[in-house]
Amino acid sequence: MRAELTDHGFQELKTADQVDQIMSSAEGTTLMVVNSVCGCAAGAARPGVIQSLAASKTPNHLLTVFAGQDKEATDKAREKMLPYPPSSPSIAIFKDGNLVHMIERHHIEGRSAEMISAHLQAAYEQFC
Repeated sequence: MRAELTDHGFQELKTADQVDQIMSSAEGTTLMVVNSVCGCAAGAARPGVIQSLAASKTPNHLLTVFAGQDKEATDKAREKMLPYPPSSPSIAIFKDGNLVHMIERHHIEGRSAEMISAHLQAAYEQFC
């Protein structure tokens, strides 16, 4: 579950300090995936995120935290996603450190990987 994203270029953050350090210095666009063990992460979120990276425009930075396993890092990432409530999986796009787009769990559940990919690619066109 972790390797599915890290094998595709995502940097996994396991501590709050890592999240702060990377996010405070990230210029351009950053895609942050809150990964989880649930079925919608496996069936739609992770595959959709990976498919989305075939777009002509993609984020400069690919980051992930793992909900339920790396609590400190996940809490810090979610803090940066406020005012959205915690949800996992979830996908956020930041531009120069500012949250510009959010896909919450309820936007993932019941949707296909292709739909998630198309949603992200449209967001990349707008923000990347």
